Amino acid sequence: MNSFKSICIFVTPRTLFFIEDENMKRSLISIMRLRRSLSTCTQTLKSLSVPRSRALSWIPTGKLQQTLASSIAVSGTGLHSGAGATARLLPAMAGEGRYFVAGASARARIPAAVEHAVDSPLCTALCRGGARVRTVEHLLSALEAMGVDNCRIEIEGGDEVPLLDGSAKEWVEAIEHVGLCAAEDSNGNNMDKLVAELHVPVYLWRDGAFIVAFPSSKIHITYGIDFPKVPVIGCQWFSSFLDSCMYANEIASSRTFCIYEEVEKMRSAGLIKGGSASNAIVCSITGGWLNPPLRFHDEPCRHKLLDLVGDISLFAQNGNQGLPLAHIIAYKAGHSLHTGFVRRLREYADV
Repeated sequence: MNSFKSICIFVTPRTLFFIEDENMKRSLISIMRLRRSLSTCTQTLKSLSVPRSRALSWIPTGKLQQTLASSIAVSGTGLHSGAGATARLLPAMAGEGRYFVAGASARARIPAAVEHAVDSPLCTALCRGGARVRTVEHLLSALEAMGVDNCRIEIEGGDEVPLLDGSAKEWVEAIEHVGLCAAEDSNGNNMDKLVAELHVPVYLWRDGAFIVAFPSSKIHITYGIDFPKVPVIGCQWFSSFLDSCMYANEIASSRTFCIYEEVEKMRSAGLIKGGSASNAIVCSITGGWLNPPLRFHDEPCRHKLLDLVGDISLFAQNGNQGLPLAHIIAYKAGHSLHTGFVRRLREYADV
């Protein structure tokens, strides 16, 4: 385990009885109180009258914008289409940010920005000018967490990013293999990397699920999931500060998951045609995990955090950081709520 504080635990009153560490206990009690009283919290937040121009500002990270030191090519199967596809990751100039090149003409540029995010079942999709690319969240999660601020991503053979093993592990390994370098603009100059600093809480609540971000000096993410009808998953929480080392070791290898009893329904709807036991962990409501072992005891919760990082990366602008300086707490959220929260953040952005 690395030196970063990490809480990976099922949060229940009974669990708290067995925890001896008072600091951890206080942290978990705070999370439980947040779950019980968020409706009151939202009313309080609604009463805030801080001008939007003062709610968020962009500050230097002390780092230069980066890009890949060399190109990457990865092939695999699309989760929903079941078709083979190749993703080519190429260095990009400072200030360009991350963008996809897809479509029959191979000329349509789709910025990895929330303005181009559209509702799509069980994944995040980007569209622009008739061109579309789906299932972008795992790749974007790895790029954001590992500091690849500017990148050209070409998709060949379909409109879907390859699923690989259902995690971001292979993307991280490929990035680490080629390495990073300071990105240059068209004049050969480097650019400072900026990050959004929150000055007030920002939240989004929908149908019992929520995401809230509190001002913080570091990036800290807490994620909770609850599957009461699936005992092997149940209620899980994962909370940690986040940087590239922690992400690579504790988050990237967590795989997407599904419930066996829902598979046929999803396939009948034209989804998960490329899904299999080799690119997802599958559990049964009554039979537990069907393809163990898990990589972490709370792998489903960690994977949801992986998805969140990828979706919040859509807040990035002009090669700057997507994740804001904040403690982000999400509960029972999904891709639609993630991107909705990014749109809420964008309302407060002053650049």
